[in-house]
Amino acid sequence: MKHVVIVLLVLLCGCSQKPAERTHIRMAVGGVAQFVYLPAALAPVLGFPAEEGLDLSIEDFQGGAKSLEALMGGSVDVVCGFYDHTIQMAAQGREIKAFLTMLRYPGLVLVAADPAVKSIEDLKGKAVGVSALGSSSHMYLNHQLLKHGLKPEDVSSTAVGMAGTAIAAMTHHTIAAAIMTDPSLDVVRKTTPLRVLSDTRTGAGVKEAYGVDVYPASVLYSTTQWLTQHATEATKLTRAMQRTMEWMRSHSVEEIYAKMPAANKTADSQADIEGLKAFLETLSTDGRMPADAPEAVRSVLALSNEQVRNAKIDLTKTYTNEFVK
Repeated sequence: MKHVVIVLLVLLCGCSQKPAERTHIRMAVGGVAQFVYLPAALAPVLGFPAEEGLDLSIEDFQGGAKSLEALMGGSVDVVCGFYDHTIQMAAQGREIKAFLTMLRYPGLVLVAADPAVKSIEDLKGKAVGVSALGSSSHMYLNHQLLKHGLKPEDVSSTAVGMAGTAIAAMTHHTIAAAIMTDPSLDVVRKTTPLRVLSDTRTGAGVKEAYGVDVYPASVLYSTTQWLTQHATEATKLTRAMQRTMEWMRSHSVEEIYAKMPAANKTADSQADIEGLKAFLETLSTDGRMPADAPEAVRSVLALSNEQVRNAKIDLTKTYTNEFVK
């Protein structure tokens, strides 16, 4: 009888225990439907943030510049965006820091739908779409223009987002060219003849565009203050995203496609799968920021951003590998 009472007491104690509370983290993404941010979209589906004790909510914005604004305004904790924003903020004397590198290649493609545009030089006087003004796609466009003897003001940069609005702008020819990513790029290709002017989805393309072997793109970044005060949460979030990237590397494109949220899929599944194949080449192999990569990004930004060009920036304060295991 005594043993029965003990067992009942143990069971009652177990039943009365509340589930461990998860820490809520708000993440901004500048176009979560695009493959350049796919690890952020897949992580909650695979359950890795929850397993790490996190309640991760994702807020979608039109472009990286808007995500950055949300972080600086305090409405989100972390951004899944491009690394170059940390350098732009450093030039303004504001410290934000990348703490996980997800892509080793940007995955951005400059394509033209206007038959008259056969080279980047032909973009002069044309309307060119970018995700948002001041975004990484805008910086990429400016760099390519300068590299080919044009000035940023030689074209009309137009904010078209990265998904449905960008597809519509290209297929309806309201713009001559655009900076695009998969899967939107593959969707447009099905109906509209495109000319690729610059492609950073491969090592060779990055070498051609930037003159370097690795150009860090999508990262997780936050303010230095948040990372200092929430080191435990940053470590857990980093681990959850690394597990997501490892899962992606170890599964087929068909298996990845099956797990993708509906928002990341288009009406053309074959186009999505083709885009996924290209995207997987851009994934970082270890999540770490290469020591020489920040200077490559700073040099590119300095070409079109006077503030970056004139500022003395300590690049070691724009990233950390301390949370990457």
